[in-house]
Amino acid sequence: MSPINAYLTFDGNAAEALRFYERTLPRAQIETLMTFAQMPPGGDGTGCSGGALPEGSADRLMHGCLTFGGGLLMASDAMPGQPYEGIKGCAIALSCADNDEAQRVFTALAEGGRITMPLQPTFWAERFGMLTDRFGTPWLVNGTPVPL
Repeated sequence: MSPINAYLTFDGNAAEALRFYERTLPRAQIETLMTFAQMPPGGDGTGCSGGALPEGSADRLMHGCLTFGGGLLMASDAMPGQPYEGIKGCAIALSCADNDEAQRVFTALAEGGRITMPLQPTFWAERFGMLTDRFGTPWLVNGTPVPL
């Protein structure tokens, strides 16, 4: 069985979010950025099995993939006309190599976002914090674990 990987949906800014995460996350690299217009043609020649692509969808991200530190983060944009309610009921948990890395990543992710718990000591990690970044993605950032 493969590890569990996150697949995030955005409302038109998935490629921008993945580029930001590539700059922010340790050892991150974008592997794929494919727009709806770049999809291989389907049986009807449009690349979309249901017919022509909806207006305004060509430049939206159909699939993106980012690798980082043994992890995989995938994303796409919602199709125009489909209701987008944001990312709810989950968070991306990130375990950093040490407290300095946790501080750097937390500070970068928090820029333009909303901190829900400042980076601080907890009983399981020397540093832990929670935030929602400017793209609406909730993050849980762990630093150095506390020895049990």
